[in-house]
Amino acid sequence: MRARLAIVTAAALLIAACMEPNASGTPQIKDINVFAASSLTDAFTQAGDGFAKTNFRVRFVFNFGSSSTLATQITNGAPADIFASADETNMQKTVDAKLADGTPTVFATNRLAIAVAPGNPKKVRSLADLARTDLLLVLAAPTVPAGRYALDALSKAGVTARPASQEVDVRAVLNKVSLGEADAGIVYVTDVKSAAGRVGGVEIPEEHQVLARYPIAVVKGSKNAQLAHGFVDYLLSPAAQGMLATYGFSKP
Repeated sequence: MRARLAIVTAAALLIAACMEPNASGTPQIKDINVFAASSLTDAFTQAGDGFAKTNFRVRFVFNFGSSSTLATQITNGAPADIFASADETNMQKTVDAKLADGTPTVFATNRLAIAVAPGNPKKVRSLADLARTDLLLVLAAPTVPAGRYALDALSKAGVTARPASQEVDVRAVLNKVSLGEADAGIVYVTDVKSAAGRVGGVEIPEEHQVLARYPIAVVKGSKNAQLAHGFVDYLLSPAAQGMLATYGFSKP
């Protein structure tokens, strides 16, 4: 009986130590600051909820935006625990700055689609239609992964398009189309899926596609590195990969 009591007591002490109670005796909530590409907004919000179910007293603080902006913030000293980019170029900036705790891991891939108004009233059928003068087109800025991917796809199709505006990130492109402020925009298939009912989607054929690879890394100096690495591992688990698939992401 004494041995059993000792085991239970040891386990309780271990749990208490991991949760680090504050002066009042209440276990502290540990914040995990996640800087993630805007196209991950919906999926990462759910992923955070899923991870927190088995990791009590964890709170995710998400900063969603363009990968280029996030990389700049991190290299300038922003307090991030995790960085998830929509491309490997911007992740490499943190690696070059020696701010990645370990080797970044690609956890998902994405593809492009053309977002149009519901019902496709402008009859957009392909990338070639985006050069039409009667069409108000918006793209993400070329400094943003989605903008660079869009230009690559248009180049593959031999199309010269003149966007009415270049947006700060892919979600801004999506929002302009969904609000009727633009006729079309090149976004990710996951964005079209997330805005079902508010936008329609036109497929881009394989020969004009650009594959977006999403790497993730824990940022060096994280105050909660163990939990941050745990979240990265969780994203690679079958459960999280299945969840990402429901949002339209593919396996790496």
